[in-house]
Amino acid sequence: MVRHTGQPAYLQIADDLRAQIRGGSLAPGAPLPSTTKLAEQYDASLSVVKLAVGVLRTEGLVIGQQGKGVFVRDAAEEPLAAGDSTSEVAELRAAVQDLSVRLAKVEEQLATSTTRRPGRSSR
Repeated sequence: MVRHTGQPAYLQIADDLRAQIRGGSLAPGAPLPSTTKLAEQYDASLSVVKLAVGVLRTEGLVIGQQGKGVFVRDAAEEPLAAGDSTSEVAELRAAVQDLSVRLAKVEEQLATSTTRRPGRSSR
């Protein structure tokens, strides 16, 4: 059951499910109860339960299989996006660096084109 502690309900649910996974109550490969059952168990809305499960997915503790449900991931397995996120960060850094160089060139061009040219009035 979700308590009125000031912590969002979805985080309380995620904390409880995480504790069950780490404590072995929900073993690797075991399915999580359905969203509806979790909502009833925690007396929460479906959207709050979905947010909680989303937190666990982001942490790599569970994995969804479309049409089958959400299952506890084996701790020995490498999270799916671990290698991908590293390469994505590197790509993003390179893109930001490229954009910074291009922006500096544009700013330089603007600065030289907006300086007053001799013989023109400033009206």
